[in-house]
Amino acid sequence: MLKAVVFDDEPIVLTGLMKKIDWGRFGIELAGTARDGLSALRLARRIQPHIVLTDIRMPGMNGLELIEKLSAELSNTMFIVFSGYNEFEYVRRAIGLGVVDYLEKPITMTKVEKAIARTLEIIGKEQAFSELKVKWEESREERLEMATLELLLIGEEATARWKETFGEGSSRLSAVTVFAFECAGPPLPEHPLYREIKVRNGNEYLSVVFHAEKRSPALEEQLNHWDNRVLYGSGRTYASLGEAKRSYREAIRALRYGKFLEESGRVRIEDVEGKESKGYVDLQQHEEAIIVSLRTGDKEGLEWALNGFRAWTKERRLTPERVEEELLKLVFLCVDIARETGRDMTSLGIVRHRELHELDALDRMFDWMRGKLEELVAWTTSARREMKHASLERILDYMEERYAQDLSLQELADLAELHPAYLSLLFKERLGVSYRKYLTGIRMEKAKALLREGERVHEVYGKVGYVNQRHFAETFKRAVGMTPGHYRDLHAAGRRYANDEDV
Repeated sequence: MLKAVVFDDEPIVLTGLMKKIDWGRFGIELAGTARDGLSALRLARRIQPHIVLTDIRMPGMNGLELIEKLSAELSNTMFIVFSGYNEFEYVRRAIGLGVVDYLEKPITMTKVEKAIARTLEIIGKEQAFSELKVKWEESREERLEMATLELLLIGEEATARWKETFGEGSSRLSAVTVFAFECAGPPLPEHPLYREIKVRNGNEYLSVVFHAEKRSPALEEQLNHWDNRVLYGSGRTYASLGEAKRSYREAIRALRYGKFLEESGRVRIEDVEGKESKGYVDLQQHEEAIIVSLRTGDKEGLEWALNGFRAWTKERRLTPERVEEELLKLVFLCVDIARETGRDMTSLGIVRHRELHELDALDRMFDWMRGKLEELVAWTTSARREMKHASLERILDYMEERYAQDLSLQELADLAELHPAYLSLLFKERLGVSYRKYLTGIRMEKAKALLREGERVHEVYGKVGYVNQRHFAETFKRAVGMTPGHYRDLHAAGRRYANDEDV
């Protein structure tokens, strides 16, 4: 039976996962729990679980640090992480550590069960791979394919087994090049200076060519036999068989790049590298145009900005990894803008990083991005429309009552559960002035009323929210066009004249 452990500093989460998940139905034993990172590390080292479910933020050691340590020690352990902080940096690091899934709190049992099912599927594939390995021992050719696949996956440690399996002649084949195809690729013509072995790893169709020299003109000549209409990625040629793992990874990366740009023929790893850091300033400009369109709810502007971003990406021939990272970062920036409304976004569920990671073409990535941004625009526009009137009226009433207090934008925003930046925008949109100018206007009207009643300037300024008489006098003169003393005297003279008329 497989073993799983759960780590979270919240007792309610641990209790829920222990009691509400039917672990036995999945063929899993829940072998332990922990509420801090250091205890979790000790427990995992002792139990050596197949599956770890962990929160990111825990005392002692956070979940990502824990995963990094355990990955180095327990190579067969799978990780599922969950966090109440759906932030770009956490997601990016989690992807880099190879977690199976990233769940945003509050988590549901349905989400957890789906993540467990995906993890079991991966474990099942690995077990199937192990079973296949046993069966292939029956045939030398099959054993050679198995040894070659091990060479690609393990590297230097598998070299001795490969040479032993290959047998006589292995000593002269000291260099290796790996090619990766979308589907089963055509075989190379046989040649005395190299040996091609075809293997498959899941959906990866690989051609591993062993040859006598690092530079092989014979191999390059024979590559012309492959149809250029067939897309394939090419890793570098290495003089050591132990470097086959590196060539394999390069070939897969080159293939993904070719699929991403919808190319055909051979794509070399050299075509891919160096594409990550070009045009940073231009990239920022495209991202800013998209953000501005989202802030203003401009759907046409958003479409124009997104199309410009896509055209720029195609022109620069960026790698899928770079585009994925930039699009994901942009989505998180846009989510932060939507959060400025102060509304609960849990139900929106906008960020699903695995959806983006599974897309293999530039246009599909941007179609995904367009859908997410359109969803955000619609949600943000609706939220602002519903909230702006009631929220602003509440704030204006509050200011009318407490104008003499030192009212900050943050205090007013907290009152209506709005982001300060959004509240500032709301004041200018609805009233045409900043919140500070509006507050000053209230104070000036209250001061004028007190002065008309005959109160002296030194009695008035503190009552309307000023701690300095000079500052009050300067502000009053700018707003009214005369000093407060002059204003008081003017209205005092008016009162005397009215009294004389009564006599």
